[in-house]
Amino acid sequence: MSRKSGIIMHISSLSEKYGIGSFGKKAYEFADFLKEAGQSYWQILPLGPTSYGDSPYQSFSAFAGNPYFVDLETLEKEGLLKPEDYVDVDFGSDEFVDYEKLFTERNKVLHIAYKNSKGKLTKQIEAFKKENASWLKDYAMYMAIKFKMELRSWQEWDEDIKLRKPEVMKAYEKELKDEIEYWIFVQYEFYKQWEALKSYVNSLGIKIIGDIPIYVSADSSDAWANDKLFKLDENKNPIFVAGCPPDAFSDDGQLWGNPIYDWDYLEETGYEWWIERLKASLKLYDVIRIDHFRGFESYWQIPFGHKTAKKGKWVKGPGIKLFKAVKEKLGDIDVIAEDLGYMTDKVINFRDKTGYPGMKVLQFAFDTREESDYLPHNYTRNCVVYTGTHDNDTVMGWIDTTGNPEDVKNAKHYLKLDICEGYHWGFIRGAWSSVADTAIAQMQDFLGLGNEARMNLPSTLGGNWQWRIKDGALTKELAKRIYDLTKMYGRLEEDSNE
Repeated sequence: MSRKSGIIMHISSLSEKYGIGSFGKKAYEFADFLKEAGQSYWQILPLGPTSYGDSPYQSFSAFAGNPYFVDLETLEKEGLLKPEDYVDVDFGSDEFVDYEKLFTERNKVLHIAYKNSKGKLTKQIEAFKKENASWLKDYAMYMAIKFKMELRSWQEWDEDIKLRKPEVMKAYEKELKDEIEYWIFVQYEFYKQWEALKSYVNSLGIKIIGDIPIYVSADSSDAWANDKLFKLDENKNPIFVAGCPPDAFSDDGQLWGNPIYDWDYLEETGYEWWIERLKASLKLYDVIRIDHFRGFESYWQIPFGHKTAKKGKWVKGPGIKLFKAVKEKLGDIDVIAEDLGYMTDKVINFRDKTGYPGMKVLQFAFDTREESDYLPHNYTRNCVVYTGTHDNDTVMGWIDTTGNPEDVKNAKHYLKLDICEGYHWGFIRGAWSSVADTAIAQMQDFLGLGNEARMNLPSTLGGNWQWRIKDGALTKELAKRIYDLTKMYGRLEEDSNE
């Protein structure tokens, strides 16, 4: 039996200078903290370039990395920047992520690094192009054209380039050659820096859990360059879009707007695109958490143009066929199935067939109206328990402001929460002491932070994805307390190897 634990903190939340966390020294320091705290996993959110609403779950590419995470001090060490190029630039606050200022200023600095790289990295970048040929050129062209089109969605581009007519593609490639090379350079630096960081994290005996959304963004290079993968009409407009049906929390359901996969076409191709996506993700992460996993069994399909998700319907997904194909090509891979939301016996049976562990969120356990599957005494070992995820309030925020008072009372009784210990520590103890093979908590919960540190409030725009940890918060005392708790409940790496 292998009992382990970890901490969720996205790269953006690190206390690096220059407006946002990056692959710089603070990331390495956090890895050292995880080691000192006896943790086996560092869980992060999707690493893709953010688009609509600054959400990492709405990305311009399923394969590209976020330019914001390229560390500027590392570029200086490589001789591609000088301190005066970036040190005094206003990237926003050190307290939270200011995406508007980042968007305005970050590309300017990265363009300077690109100009200084010319002639220095030719061989390395050519090798990078070959290794990533399946997606890199399309992504770089997409970004270059997008900026030329004043950031409009590709659905609003001129018809000839929207439809990728060959002669027009060649003309744009010639006109925007330098800008295309810039976007390739940024990806080269992203991957080089990430691979160095991941190698260091792994050297400490810590694995990275990475997150991939099931769907791609409507405004993405994937949808523009691979229209056959999706249910689009002859003009590349969506026929259907993704979402969730109405439920107790929303009378209208959730209208996400992502294009729906054409699973018949994907099956004909042996699920090649999905296999390539997972293969690429395995270069970035050791364990892949797949968001909205139930969508592989059946998904909520809404006719394009509807204002709500009410008129959608459930449609069968690829089911186990996809994951048999994945296993045949990639072997056994480590996956966490995000199986939250509306679950049926068929979805549960499908998840069990894959063998992947599902998720238990402790904040969901204390609904006084019913006996919950999320209560620890109902767990099986093959699951991952979370105090909360990026879509939940922090534990203290839930207790103080967002939880139903009766549910909070139930949690205090069940977990024997003690204000002297700290309610957040009681929640963490509840997760760590459970039979679940893996227990994970947000960094905000270890710090006992309230609603102000919430990462995301679903179905809202503005104010999300902005939380950043304060410099100096990762103390030796905190690491020791986490270590002791982890050792007490048999989740240290050396314990699991005995």
